[in-house]
Amino acid sequence: MKIVVLAGGTSPEREVSLSTGKMIYKALKRKGHQVVLLDVYLGYEGEIDPVFELEKDWSEQIGVIGEINPTLEQIKALRKNNPNNFFGPGVIEICSKSDIVFIALHGENGEDGKIQATFDLMGIKYTGTDYASSSLAMDKAVSKELFHYYKIPTPKGIHVKKGEDFTWDLYPCVVKVNNGGSSVGVTIVESKAQMEDALNHAFLYGKEAIIEQYIKGREFSVGVIDGKALPVIEIAPLVGFYDYKNKYQAGNAIETCPAVLDDEISIQMQKIAVDVYHALRIKTYARMDFLLNHKNELYCLEANTLPGMTPTSLLPQEAKAIGIDFDSLCEKIIEISLKKYEE
Repeated sequence: MKIVVLAGGTSPEREVSLSTGKMIYKALKRKGHQVVLLDVYLGYEGEIDPVFELEKDWSEQIGVIGEINPTLEQIKALRKNNPNNFFGPGVIEICSKSDIVFIALHGENGEDGKIQATFDLMGIKYTGTDYASSSLAMDKAVSKELFHYYKIPTPKGIHVKKGEDFTWDLYPCVVKVNNGGSSVGVTIVESKAQMEDALNHAFLYGKEAIIEQYIKGREFSVGVIDGKALPVIEIAPLVGFYDYKNKYQAGNAIETCPAVLDDEISIQMQKIAVDVYHALRIKTYARMDFLLNHKNELYCLEANTLPGMTPTSLLPQEAKAIGIDFDSLCEKIIEISLKKYEE
């Protein structure tokens, strides 16, 4: 197959996306496909017609994920011309010549349905769920409303817009970006005195934020592929919580899969993950994040419709626990993604 692995972009999760894209690109090459790794924002300025035959490989230029996510200004400085155009030169034309685009983007303009809607209008096939469910899952406020409607346990919380008055008196709490991921812009707030700084930090990455109840407990994640739950994985950061640094710096967290849990709790968590998958109308695959408190009460935090596939990512570890290696997982995602076009 001719496959474009689309990575990079303009979100604070750009480095995560590039690392994900690099791994997927190499996996699909090992499987014998004609693969092009393409930075959606920087594009490709060479001859487009033979691009799949040339199989331009710049993946070794991609370094490790830094401890601090890049700013939009730093990303735009990489672009020679027209920095406000999300699509770099040649991107749409190359994608249109592929059999499918493997979307390895994360965060804004990659995981929020915009690029999926663009590709739908242009007749370009892509991996992952559609534009509508991408948008629902990316918007944490809307996700929470659907969680409540479908009786999916989730922490109490409110939706706050920049400059808007609000009332909140439950501490400690968590402040996070409404349309963000990879724990970018997340702060644990111990008292009202810390709230303004936490919100200002979140508003660096968007005009809307979520304030929610802090749940002290163990952290877990459950992947769902084609409507079926994978084994539960537990994440235990060595210091602090599972923030951007602990997620992507090797050795900062202990990950155990399958998680050491009572069977009843594991089954319940897997069922809730599948319920979330259906509540948000997700197709193909996703990963749901959970907390379990000392009373064995479960809380679903969010759904990730384009979960990371980096050297430290969770979904590949869960798949490996049931005998699906990384290369086969990438091909399986393509296989089930093509099914949505048959439907």
